[in-house]
Amino acid sequence: MKIGISGTGCYIPGQITENNHFSENEFLNSDGSPLKHTNEVIIQKFKSITGIGKRRYVENNLNTSDIAYLAAEKAIEDSGINKEEIDYIIFAHNFGDVSYGKTQGDTLPSLATRVKHHLKIKNPNCVAYDMLFGCPGWIEGVIQANAFIKSGIAKKCLVMGAETLSRVIDIHDRDSMIYSDGAGATIIEANEEGGQILAHASETHANGEAYYLFFGNSYNNDIEEDRRYIKMYGRKIYEFALTVVPLAMKNCLLKSGIDIKSVKKIFIHQANEKMDEAIVKRFYELFDMPMPAGIMPMNIYEMGNSSVATIPTLYDMVRNGKIDKQSIEKGDVVIFASVGAGMNVNAIVYQV
Repeated sequence: MKIGISGTGCYIPGQITENNHFSENEFLNSDGSPLKHTNEVIIQKFKSITGIGKRRYVENNLNTSDIAYLAAEKAIEDSGINKEEIDYIIFAHNFGDVSYGKTQGDTLPSLATRVKHHLKIKNPNCVAYDMLFGCPGWIEGVIQANAFIKSGIAKKCLVMGAETLSRVIDIHDRDSMIYSDGAGATIIEANEEGGQILAHASETHANGEAYYLFFGNSYNNDIEEDRRYIKMYGRKIYEFALTVVPLAMKNCLLKSGIDIKSVKKIFIHQANEKMDEAIVKRFYELFDMPMPAGIMPMNIYEMGNSSVATIPTLYDMVRNGKIDKQSIEKGDVVIFASVGAGMNVNAIVYQV
């Protein structure tokens, strides 16, 4: 029995925010002191490192669960399944529904339950739950869906990754320019002729690495509001990712039994263009090979980093011919890989 992706869908917010949007921000160091460079220089350096020129923010009336529902509708339609036959709804996110202008994340009820409600699924045996696993959450959801189906307790699962990071950024932190909003959804099911999960691997590194990404105060010490924002130690994450992720990808590929020369694409979490390129380059160095041209589809320039949504969104776009000079065909072997808060790392070797 093969277990694979039978349908995909994504929601790309309509609000495009370009880098010049941040030209008037008061960027500060973590101690509250002003940065030594002008915003023009800060933004130029940011673009050269991350590759991000634009990012997408959701409309004010939408929340994370809303855009996940919109992506899920497309994935269900694409797969051709009856929504009442879905056994599990697995929703990867990090902050819940943070309504526009509000300071708290709302996870009561769970976002997966909200999506089930929006989809009007009547079947009570369709179990809905949330996945908190940092940016690798969608991949981990697929791994769990694969296990459910392989064990016989499920036949069809809806796995989503969605986030509205624009609601949890500190405008005084230059890292705020990285984050964006979006949603991606996939139907995972047993099949005879479709795709197949060949191998997977997951790791959690929490011996000193646990708080590389965290919720912290604004860099503006004059703000009296008791509010927290997404924060990270960028240099530590970069060094960690380059050390750990390529090896995890290698171990996953070896577990699959697939020759590296058969890998057609690598769908890596769209975190930072230079970091992603360095990870994939180092992965190929582990096999004494140069990184092949065109192996790594990217949409971070247009989309920014939407955390758990980046890989399912990227895969849907490539699958549907929406990224220039990137495509996949039936039978192609691809790798999904991610790194994020936890610090968590995971990978899947998948045959389309």
